[in-house]
Amino acid sequence: MLKIHDITYSVDGRTLIENASVTIPTGHKVGIVGRNGAGKTTLFRIIKGELVLETGAIEIPKRARIGGVAQEVPGNEVSLLDTVLAEDKERAALMAESEHATDPHRIAEIQTRLADIDAWSAEGRASSILKGLGFNDAEILMPCSAFSGGWRMRVALAGVLFSQPDFLLLDEPTNYLDLEGALWLETYLAKYPHTVLLISHDRALLNRAVGAILHLESKKLTLYSGGYDEFARTRAAKRAVQAAAAKKQELHRAHLQSFVDRFKAKASKAKQAQSRVKMLEKMETITAPEDAARVVFTFPEPEELSPPIINMEGASVGYDGKAILQRLDLRIDQDDRIALLGRNGEGKSTLSKLLSNRLEPMGGRITRHNKLRIGFFAQHQVDELHLNETPLQHLQSALPGMLPPKLRAKLASFGLGADQADTEVGRLSGGQKARLSLLLATLDAPHLLILDEPTNHLDIESREALVEALTAYTGAVVLVSHDMHLLSLVADRLWLVKDGRVAPYEEDLDAYRKLLLQGDEKPKPEKKTAKAAAKPKKASRDEILALRGEVRKCEERVGKLTEMSEKLQVKLANPELYEDKEAAVVWQKKYAEVSEAIDRAEALWMTALEKLEQAQA
Repeated sequence: MLKIHDITYSVDGRTLIENASVTIPTGHKVGIVGRNGAGKTTLFRIIKGELVLETGAIEIPKRARIGGVAQEVPGNEVSLLDTVLAEDKERAALMAESEHATDPHRIAEIQTRLADIDAWSAEGRASSILKGLGFNDAEILMPCSAFSGGWRMRVALAGVLFSQPDFLLLDEPTNYLDLEGALWLETYLAKYPHTVLLISHDRALLNRAVGAILHLESKKLTLYSGGYDEFARTRAAKRAVQAAAAKKQELHRAHLQSFVDRFKAKASKAKQAQSRVKMLEKMETITAPEDAARVVFTFPEPEELSPPIINMEGASVGYDGKAILQRLDLRIDQDDRIALLGRNGEGKSTLSKLLSNRLEPMGGRITRHNKLRIGFFAQHQVDELHLNETPLQHLQSALPGMLPPKLRAKLASFGLGADQADTEVGRLSGGQKARLSLLLATLDAPHLLILDEPTNHLDIESREALVEALTAYTGAVVLVSHDMHLLSLVADRLWLVKDGRVAPYEEDLDAYRKLLLQGDEKPKPEKKTAKAAAKPKKASRDEILALRGEVRKCEERVGKLTEMSEKLQVKLANPELYEDKEAAVVWQKKYAEVSEAIDRAEALWMTALEKLEQAQA
């Protein structure tokens, strides 16, 4: 059991945690949430004993082991497998001693203890964890020096999971995982045999892997039962009750004060007035919940281009003459919202680089609209920001002719206020750096925005703001993300990158999640009873709402394409167009492409309507 008693801690004169208390029972899985900068990581350091409290105490059982991912493993010549095995300090020490021990009694003790801690299955367990986090059989035997920092962070995570501490403390572990690794971790944590404390802004992870949410807000700790969605509902209801009580008390105070002001001078009412004064003094003030400043993203709106903005026919791409992806027949229109799915190493990043013109095709044909502007965001761009410059200076370099007030307005449109605008990037939080990189990637109002793990370091409020911005954005979006919540709300098309090909994935994200969790095994068909076959399961309210949303999206797409077709018809009806035969052919081709797109969009619309009608039947 972990007991936090009345703790207070400040940093640079600013109090992060004040008189906070909470008790976490043994074996519980708890997600820790709160806005960026609230003090979540500081709380972890307090629990681990790295910081000295001003007041209060932390109670943890004696001899309990606390483990967390402190930093990436060094780039040495030790294999990944041996690096992970070494994290079980007791096993490593016993194995080393067993090689030199000569006393028969000690040898027997060592062997008994090794059997007790299941030492002989250690290599299998360590290999399983490394594979779950994205390494294959050959890679787990390679030295750590063969991998980049992000991959060595996965090795560090594998090490702490393998050592199975009594209190497992994880701080944003999915920031350096792909979707497959994040889903594996979600399943692993749900079955973890000891207490887990997890700082995360990943809603899917917080809904499936934990049974309680610890909220750090206004310097206090509050424990809620259930996953994140249940926490959000409970907190919203609690805030509504608090706001209503505060308003009711305010009216009551005003009524009492009005009586005092009116009758305090009258002798006949003075005693009653004084009584009400005492009531006001004793009344404990109920404060309305504070609404934190809302995080925003405001993407500039690009002009509309005729479809497609990118078209590939038999394209291939790769490195050093070796093709990674081949026979690509893909098309992107300006209203597309595409999520790239696929296991690590299949080529999602390679495809992103091809789309963004960072890689030239090795074969085939790729056509881009001649006015196409592309915005590209990847985690490495956050790391490449100039740490000794301010966000304002970054924008001045990118837009040298723009006046400072307008530059500050652009920063504010991405949630970077006056204080952050003049702060050196090296002192900004990870979320603030990510917002600056997103702003730089979208300065010229791109028609296509390619986002590779955009939610790393963003808190939940910022992620929700990003969802809203992408929904309102009038350009195309291509997403690579381990955040299933983001993908489910933004993407309306799924592309699966697998076995050197890229093809539409016809199932939904839940089906893809199941596919990843079950590995390459094909799912066994469910046995249906006669009763079940006769009476199909009724669609839930959420499923019906999702289908209605799909119908609405399809209808909007048909409307946009129809509007575009009408504009092209007006253009083609102009006799002057045919004075330039080449231009006329181009516009006729565009009209034919739009007509084909309308046919496809109407077919999707009809399919969506049929699904909705079946669900409502």
